[in-house]
Amino acid sequence: MDGNSGFFYTFFNLEIAAQYAPALGAGALITLGTGAAVVVTGTLLGLLLAILRALDVRPLTMAIVAFADILRSLPPLVILIVLYFGLPEIGLPLSAFLVTWISLSLALAAYAEESIWAGISSLPAGQMEAARSTGLAWWSAMRWVILPQAVRRAVPTLTNRIISITKNTALGSVVSLNELLNAAQGASSMSGNPTPLMMAAMSYVIIFLPLVVFSRWLEKNWVRG
Repeated sequence: MDGNSGFFYTFFNLEIAAQYAPALGAGALITLGTGAAVVVTGTLLGLLLAILRALDVRPLTMAIVAFADILRSLPPLVILIVLYFGLPEIGLPLSAFLVTWISLSLALAAYAEESIWAGISSLPAGQMEAARSTGLAWWSAMRWVILPQAVRRAVPTLTNRIISITKNTALGSVVSLNELLNAAQGASSMSGNPTPLMMAAMSYVIIFLPLVVFSRWLEKNWVRG
């Protein structure tokens, strides 16, 4: 067996790939589902927190700032482990999926809140005053005047964080979530061959590259107008 044949036999073994493709496919679906859930809940929670912060109620603002600062300081893996092993101690055991979803959603919400708040605070205060002077209520002015501009300004940093956080679905393997990486590691151990890990790597590219390309298109065509 020459060098090239040995390389492909080791890393791209078609027999092993065919054997473990169904398990990796199921893991990829879990990764997709978890990632999509994290994007939706994390972004919406971050948006809500930014709006509440804009109310400028001091105790509420201090709580939101503390939440964002603490969650941005902690690695997502630490949050995940604390929830998975800590909640059962107070009678709230959660599944691996729920723990992964909640942990990554909280992490994303902290970054989303800061990104959107930065967009809100970068706008001139006169915009809100002008909108209110036309008879709009505070919420209507925020919804139709402030938020569209703030979100537009937040898109570059927000999309980068979304990509970064959703890739951390692989951390679910620590709590036995049978997502893509966990399935690939198990298959690789059982087969004694790294082909499943190479399949997982290619699957991550297939899953996340469109998101990266879309975020670049969004920044170019929407943010820059």
